[in-house]
This record gives sequence, structure tokens and C-alpha cells, in this order.
Amino acid sequence: MQPAIVLGSTRATVKHESLVGMRLVVLQPIGADENADGPPLIALDQLGSRKGDHVMITSDGSYAREACNHDLTPARWTVIGLIDDIEA
Repeated sequence: MQPAIVLGSTRATVKHESLVGMRLVVLQPIGADENADGPPLIALDQLGSRKGDHVMITSDGSYAREACNHDLTPARWTVIGLIDDIEA
């Protein structure tokens, strides 16, 4: 699991059948100091996060397969939680 900031949402006109109807968001993974931790990535979002939200993401493929209800989904990253408060 890793914290990230939502940069926005994205769309694809052609995508894998497991992703039809799924919401995709562009995220910037961050470290404990809130600085970027790697390049931006695309993740599945069933929680309705918005631009600027802090979220928790996972790269657990089994969670992505469960979210898509498809055993062969190419999805890797999934939003698993919204972070309400960040303590310094």
C-alpha cells in the first residue's frame, strides 16, 4: 500500500473488456514527506475520489481482479481508501 494524490481522471476509447465501466484515475504516488515517489500512474477507482484527494493505493493484483470481477484483467493499481486527515 502507498499513499498518492489524485491528479485527475482519464478515459480510454479502446480498453480491455475487464475495464469497461470502470473509473480510471491518474495518481501521483507520494512518500511520507508528501514528495513524489516515482512517476504518475493510472489506477482503478471504485470509491469516487476527486482531483486533489489523498488516497491509499495497492498494487495487489488479486484486489484488482476482484474489483473488475475478471481473472485476466491487466489492471495493477487500485484505490483502496480515501485519506481523511494527514497528521504532521
